[in-house]
Amino acid sequence: MRTVPGIVLAVFAVTLTACSGGSSTTAETSGATSAPPSQTTAATGTQPDCTAGFLAQYTTRQKLAQLLTVGVNGLADAEALVRTEQIGGVFLGSWTDQALLSEKQIDRVEAAARTPLMVTIDEEGGRVSRLSNLIGPAPSARASAQTMSAEEYYTQSVARGRAMKDLGITVDFAPDVDVSSQPDDSVIGDRSYSDDPEVVTRYADAYIRAMRDAGLGAVMKHFPGHGSGSGDSHTGAVRTPPLEQLRQVDLVPFRNLIGSGAGVMVGHLDVPGLTTDGIPASISPQVMTLLRQGAGYGAAPFDGPIFTDDLSGMAAITSRMGIADAVAAALEAGADNALWISSDAVTAVLDRLEQEVRAGRLPMQQVDASVLRMARFKGIPMHC
Repeated sequence: MRTVPGIVLAVFAVTLTACSGGSSTTAETSGATSAPPSQTTAATGTQPDCTAGFLAQYTTRQKLAQLLTVGVNGLADAEALVRTEQIGGVFLGSWTDQALLSEKQIDRVEAAARTPLMVTIDEEGGRVSRLSNLIGPAPSARASAQTMSAEEYYTQSVARGRAMKDLGITVDFAPDVDVSSQPDDSVIGDRSYSDDPEVVTRYADAYIRAMRDAGLGAVMKHFPGHGSGSGDSHTGAVRTPPLEQLRQVDLVPFRNLIGSGAGVMVGHLDVPGLTTDGIPASISPQVMTLLRQGAGYGAAPFDGPIFTDDLSGMAAITSRMGIADAVAAALEAGADNALWISSDAVTAVLDRLEQEVRAGRLPMQQVDASVLRMARFKGIPMHC
């Protein structure tokens, strides 16, 4: 069974926006599906709330599960995890058994999901490629920008996007829109298109359009900009230039592309003038507010999905807290989707998140808003 592609399909977005009456907490602690959305009445002329019926199908735990994307090893753990906890997405890493894709085992995982499942991957080209043996290699972002036009890059990328979709991928955690002059083999390096933010914008826009036209969702990374960071967040804390400097360079591609339909991934970055000491961007309320409101870096407001970078395999987070604490902190800060790379902690994480909701630290209104953003990104229609 193939699920709805993980992309902001315009017709679905319009349907949801036109019908939405805002977030609802209806049936937030029950699994009831019979509660109807409010009806249009001739007397009042009010619009029906299409989202209320959608949200009513979930228990609180199931809503929270929709906000998790979890790395899996292969068919057994992926299918069990989706069937038992109904998580919103799975992540396929370099360690994942490729039979999930090459033998179409992912269809069994998707069949276990009540809500269309995101099947996500890091496929940037160059040295960050998980599918080169299945769909062929592609040059790095930097090499692409140096050797082909943006439209030639679009043509190459849309073909790769279609090949990814045929394998069962629905969301690509790309493009990398970091602005960087670092050596090719550094943490960002040749993953960046250029040290010129306008070049980054042009090629990242081509990639986002290509994924959309191939039927996949794209996710820009790593907000608010990793290109001039002090190191590798896999190995420890990373400090960026001050916010004012990021506004002039690193944030420019995000500002230019914030209305592109792509999601945004927030990095584990310490940003002078923005983040609180010891609280990296991925779990920082100030960073989420900057991205949502836009005004702090001259951008339009962003109401698409905010993803975290991996919360369990990167020392910039793991040296500070465990996975349950990190996921809770990220969602409470304002992220819509917490990503991590191992499947063994999902039950404990959901137990913790339910506690956060009961304690009022993670308001149900905020959870509902995130569930709806993820549904829009997946292209799920909400008919009244």
